[in-house]
Amino acid sequence: MNLDPEICYRAWVSRDRRFDGRFFMGVTSTGIYCRPGCPARVPARHRCEFYASPAAAEAAGFRPCKRCRPESSPGTAAALGTSATVTRALRLIDEGALDSGSVEELGARLGVTDRWLRELFTAQVGASPLQVALTRRVHLAKQLLETSDLALEDLALAAGFGGARQLRAAVQQTFRCAPSTLRGKRTSTPGVSLRIAARGTFEPGPLLEFLATRAIPGVEEVRDGVYRRTAWLGSAATVVAIDTAAEHDAITLRLSAALPHALLAAVARATRVFDLHTDAAEVAAQLRASDPLFARLLRGRGLRVPGAWDAFELGVRALLGQQVTVAGARTVATRLVRACGQRLPAPEGALTHLFPTPAAVAAAPLETLGMPGARARAIRGFARAVADGALDLQALGGLDEAVAALTALPGIGDWTAQYIAMRALGEPDAFPAGDLAVRKAIACGGALPSERQAVAHAERWRPFRAYATFALWTLEALQTQAAAPVRRKGKS
Repeated sequence: MNLDPEICYRAWVSRDRRFDGRFFMGVTSTGIYCRPGCPARVPARHRCEFYASPAAAEAAGFRPCKRCRPESSPGTAAALGTSATVTRALRLIDEGALDSGSVEELGARLGVTDRWLRELFTAQVGASPLQVALTRRVHLAKQLLETSDLALEDLALAAGFGGARQLRAAVQQTFRCAPSTLRGKRTSTPGVSLRIAARGTFEPGPLLEFLATRAIPGVEEVRDGVYRRTAWLGSAATVVAIDTAAEHDAITLRLSAALPHALLAAVARATRVFDLHTDAAEVAAQLRASDPLFARLLRGRGLRVPGAWDAFELGVRALLGQQVTVAGARTVATRLVRACGQRLPAPEGALTHLFPTPAAVAAAPLETLGMPGARARAIRGFARAVADGALDLQALGGLDEAVAALTALPGIGDWTAQYIAMRALGEPDAFPAGDLAVRKAIACGGALPSERQAVAHAERWRPFRAYATFALWTLEALQTQAAAPVRRKGKS
C-alpha cells in the first residue's frame, strides 16, 4: 500500500487512536515499531518509517513495541484498500490456509498464480503471504504464552508451528527474547482464554440481539453479553464462549478445553461471527453519504454484519428459513438437531447437542420434521454436496462464483445464495435483492419496488450492500417492536 509519510507522521503526532490498525511506524533508532496512539515519546520525523501491516514492519527488521503492543491492533491484516483477491487470501490465511498448505495451493484456490499473488501482497499489504501467516502465528503464540498454561509443544501446535523449535526461533526473531521471558503467571483455570481486538468502536448489541433471536436451543445461547455454543473443533466436541462485555472494543474467546490443533480456526471463526476486521464506523459513514435512507438510521453508529460459526450450518439454516418466520425456522432447526445432532459427551447447562454433520443431515428423514418435501430435498442435496466434497464452501472465490455454485444446486435460489455469501462467507457486497424487508425500506411507504428496481437502487450502496441490508433488517425489527401491541397483566 502507498502510505504518504508526511500524512502518517501528522496523524501520529496527533495520537489519534482512530488511525489504529491503518498503519504502523518503525523507529530506526530503536528498531521498534508501534501503533498510532502509543504513549512513548514521539521520535523525530527522519527516524520514522511507515508500514501497512505488522508483517511488513517485521519483514523490515522491526520488533513490536512492549508498551502499545501493535501485534494486538485490530485488523492487522491491513485489508483496507486491498483488492478482492487479497481480501479473500487474507481471510483464508486467517483460517489456516498456509498452516498446512503452500502459497501455490492458496493461489489455485483463488484462481491466480502464486507469483501474481505474491506481487499483489507486496504491493497492497507490504509483505508476502508467508510473512503475513508467520506474523499471525507468532503473535497468537505470544498471547498464549501470556495467558495460558499450555505446555510449549502444545502451544506451538496451537499457534500453527511445526514444533517447539520453530516457535522458539520465531519468538526470538520477532521479540528478541526466549518464549520463557513472555510467560505470564501460571493458572489452574481449565481451557483457553484469548482476547481478540475489533477494528474501531465495537457495539455488540445489534449482533447479539440478531444471534439471540435465531439461537437454536441446545446448540446456542446468548446471555449477559456472552454468546455460547457447542462446536466441532477438528475432531473434538467442545463449548465455545464469546464474551463481548469483558473487554472494551474487543471480545474474549474462551474454550472449555485446550485444543491445540484447532485454536487458530476458533479465533478465525469468532472473528467472523462478530465481523471484527471491519472498520464499522467507515462503512456506516460511506452508507450515510450514499443514501439519505441511512443518514438517520446510522447516525453516530458503526455497522457490522453477524457472521456464522460454520458455513454448512448457516446454509442449512438459510434453507430452513425460506418462506417462513424466524421463529418457525428456529423450531424446525431444533427438531433437526434433536433428530440427528450428536449429544455432547458432557453437556454444559442448556448446551446439550452439536449441530449435525453434512453426512448426518444427508441421511436424515427430513420430511418427518415438519417441512415441505421440496425443502427437504433441497437441504438433503446441499448436505450431500458438502459431504461428498462436490461443494467446498471454504474454497469459493468471490461473490459471483459463490452465488453461481450455490444456485446450481436444486432448491437454492438467489436470496438463499446471497444470504449464505453474506453471513457465512463474509462477502461485503452480497445483496438478497428479493428480500421483502429491504424492498419495503426502499419503498419508504410508497409502491413496493421490484427486485430489478431494488438492485438498481442498491448500486449506490456498493461495495457494502450486505451492511446496508443488515441495517435495514435492524430497522424493520425496531419498527416491528414499536408496532407490537402492549400486553397487560391477565391477558394472553
